Amino acid sequence: MDKIIKSKQNHPGYRFAVLILMVLIAGFSQGMLLPLLAIMLEQAGVSSSLNGLNAAALYIGILLISPFIEKPVRKYGYKPVITIGLILIIVSLLLFPFWQVFWFWFILRMIVGIGDNMVHFATQVWITSTSPISKRGRNISLYGLAFGLGFSAGPFMTRLLSINEYLPFIIASIFSLISYVFVLFLKNEWPENDLETAKQTGTWGRYKQVIKLAWFALLPGFCYGFLEASIHGNYPVYALRSGITIEWVSILLPAFVIGGLITQLPLGLLSDKWGRRKLLLTVTFFGSLSFFSMIFVEQSIILLLLFFTLSGALVGSLFSLGVMYLTDLLPKNLLPTGNVMTAVSFGLGSILGPLTGGILIDVMESGSIYFAIGGILLFVFVLGIVFREDAPATVKKAATA
Repeated sequence: MDKIIKSKQNHPGYRFAVLILMVLIAGFSQGMLLPLLAIMLEQAGVSSSLNGLNAAALYIGILLISPFIEKPVRKYGYKPVITIGLILIIVSLLLFPFWQVFWFWFILRMIVGIGDNMVHFATQVWITSTSPISKRGRNISLYGLAFGLGFSAGPFMTRLLSINEYLPFIIASIFSLISYVFVLFLKNEWPENDLETAKQTGTWGRYKQVIKLAWFALLPGFCYGFLEASIHGNYPVYALRSGITIEWVSILLPAFVIGGLITQLPLGLLSDKWGRRKLLLTVTFFGSLSFFSMIFVEQSIILLLLFFTLSGALVGSLFSLGVMYLTDLLPKNLLPTGNVMTAVSFGLGSILGPLTGGILIDVMESGSIYFAIGGILLFVFVLGIVFREDAPATVKKAATA
C-alpha cells in the first residue's frame, strides 16, 4: 500500500518532463564522448583498431550491467537506479582528463556505459509503462527526440579541445549534475509486476518468452547501436584519414542526428497509424541505400552532408521504433525484461560496430564505414521480411502460460 500511495504523488507531466530531461543530458554525454575521445586517441597516434576497441568499452559496460538491472528496478523502484547511474556518469566524466592512458579511459568508458544503461533502462520502462496506449508512440518518440537532441549537441564539444581539453568534460558533468537535482524531486515508483508469472517462469523463462514473441523488435536496437557507435566512434578516424577536417566532422556527425530529430516525432505518429513493422522495413531498406550511396559522393562535402542528414532522417528513429514495436508485442509484465534485452541488443551492436569499422578502416579504408553500416541495415531488412507477428490474444496467452 505504501508503494501505491507514493506512486500517486508524482504529477504525470512533471515526471515525464524530468525523465525527458535526463535522457537529453545522457544523450549529450554519450554524443560528446564518442567523437571527442576518438579524436584525442587518433591525435595520440593510437591505431584505428585500438581506437574502435576503446569506443566499444562504453557498450561493454552496457552489456555487463544489463542482466542485473531488472531485479533492482522491480525491487527498489526506478528512482534509486537512475540516481546511482547519474552518479557513476558524473564521477567518470570528471576523471577522464586527469590521466590520459588508454586502459584507464577504457575502464571509465565502461563505467559510463553502466551508468548510461541504468538511466536509460529505468527511464525507458518508466515512460513506456505509464504511457496510455493512445499516446505511446508520441511519448516514446519524444524520448527518442530528447536523446537525439542531446546526442547531436555532444559532438560540438570537440571544438572546445582547442581552448582547453578539460572544458568538454566539465560542461558535461555539470549538465549531468543538473539532471540529478531534478531527479531528487521525483517520488519513487515501481514497474507493474506479475509475481506469479515471475515465479513460474523465472528470469530465463521470461527471456525466452520475449524472444519467441518479439525477436525482430530487438533488432532495431542492435542495428542502431551498430550504426551509432560506428558513426561517432569510427567516422572521425575515417574522416581524418580521408582528408576531412575536424571542423567538418563536428558538422557531419550532428547532421546525421539532426536528420533523425526532424523525423523522430512524425515517424512515431506514422507508426501508430501505418504499423511499426511496415515502417521498420521501409526505413532500413532506404537507409541502407543511402549509406551505400555515400561511397559515390564522398568527394563532395556538401553532398556528403546532405546524405548524412537524409540517412539520419531515415534510420535515426530505429531505436525508439524498436521500443514501440516491443511494447506493442509484449504484455506489461514482460516490458522490463524486454527492455533489458533491448539494452543487450543495443550493446552488442554498439560493440560490433566500432570493432568492425576499425578493422575495415585498416584493411580497405575507402568506403569501409559506408559498407559496414549499409550492410547491417540491409541484413535487418531481410530478417524483417521473415518475421511474423502473433495475434494480440496469442501474445497475452503465451506470456501468462
